[in-house]
Amino acid sequence: MAIVVRLDDLLHARRMTLTELAARVDITLANLSILKTGKAKAIRFSTLEAICAALDCQPGDLLARDPTVSTED
Repeated sequence: MAIVVRLDDLLHARRMTLTELAARVDITLANLSILKTGKAKAIRFSTLEAICAALDCQPGDLLARDPTVSTED
Protein backbone atom coordinates (compact mmCIF):
# COMPACT_ATOMS: atom_id res chain seq x y z
CA MET A 1 0.00 0.00 0.00
CA ALA A 2 1.30 3.45 -0.86
CA ILE A 3 0.24 4.90 2.51
CA VAL A 4 3.07 4.72 5.04
CA VAL A 5 2.42 4.84 8.78
CA ARG A 6 5.12 6.72 10.69
CA LEU A 7 3.98 5.58 14.12
CA ASP A 8 7.35 4.11 15.03
CA ASP A 9 9.14 7.39 14.29
CA LEU A 10 6.66 9.41 16.34
CA LEU A 11 6.86 7.00 19.27
CA HIS A 12 10.64 7.20 19.22
CA ALA A 13 10.59 11.00 19.07
CA ARG A 14 8.16 11.13 22.01
CA ARG A 15 10.09 8.46 23.94
CA MET A 16 6.89 6.47 24.30
CA THR A 17 6.35 2.73 23.99
CA LEU A 18 3.62 1.10 21.95
CA THR A 19 2.23 -0.32 25.19
CA GLU A 20 2.01 3.15 26.74
CA LEU A 21 0.27 4.53 23.65
CA ALA A 22 -2.18 1.63 23.68
CA ALA A 23 -3.11 2.45 27.27
CA ARG A 24 -3.50 6.17 26.56
CA VAL A 25 -5.62 5.62 23.45
CA ASP A 26 -7.52 2.64 24.89
CA ILE A 27 -6.83 0.41 21.91
CA THR A 28 -5.40 -3.09 21.96
CA LEU A 29 -1.68 -3.56 21.56
CA ALA A 30 -2.39 -6.00 18.72
CA ASN A 31 -4.38 -3.40 16.75
CA LEU A 32 -1.71 -0.74 17.26
CA SER A 33 0.93 -3.23 16.15
CA ILE A 34 -1.01 -3.91 12.94
CA LEU A 35 -1.15 -0.17 12.30
CA LYS A 36 2.55 0.30 13.12
CA THR A 37 3.66 -2.43 10.73
CA GLY A 38 1.59 -1.01 7.89
CA LYS A 39 -0.71 -4.04 7.67
CA ALA A 40 -3.87 -2.10 8.54
CA LYS A 41 -6.35 -1.61 5.69
CA ALA A 42 -8.30 1.15 7.44
CA ILE A 43 -8.33 3.40 10.49
CA ARG A 44 -11.28 5.09 12.13
CA PHE A 45 -11.14 8.85 12.43
CA SER A 46 -11.82 8.53 16.16
CA THR A 47 -8.77 6.27 16.51
CA LEU A 48 -6.65 8.61 14.39
CA GLU A 49 -7.78 11.56 16.49
CA ALA A 50 -6.96 9.74 19.75
CA ILE A 51 -3.49 8.74 18.53
CA CYS A 52 -2.78 12.29 17.35
CA ALA A 53 -3.93 13.69 20.70
CA ALA A 54 -1.75 11.25 22.64
CA LEU A 55 1.30 11.95 20.46
CA ASP A 56 0.58 15.69 20.09
CA CYS A 57 0.78 15.49 16.31
CA GLN A 58 -1.27 16.04 13.17
CA PRO A 59 -2.62 13.21 10.96
CA GLY A 60 -0.09 14.23 8.29
CA ASP A 61 2.70 13.55 10.79
CA LEU A 62 1.43 10.01 11.21
CA LEU A 63 0.45 9.12 7.64
CA ALA A 64 2.27 9.74 4.37
CA ARG A 65 1.96 8.61 0.78
CA ASP A 66 5.00 6.92 -0.76
CA PRO A 67 4.63 6.88 -4.57
CA THR A 68 7.44 4.33 -4.88
CA VAL A 69 5.36 1.66 -3.13
CA SER A 70 3.02 -0.49 -5.25
CA THR A 71 -0.69 -0.07 -4.56
CA GLU A 72 -1.55 -3.58 -5.75
CA ASP A 73 -2.30 -6.31 -3.16
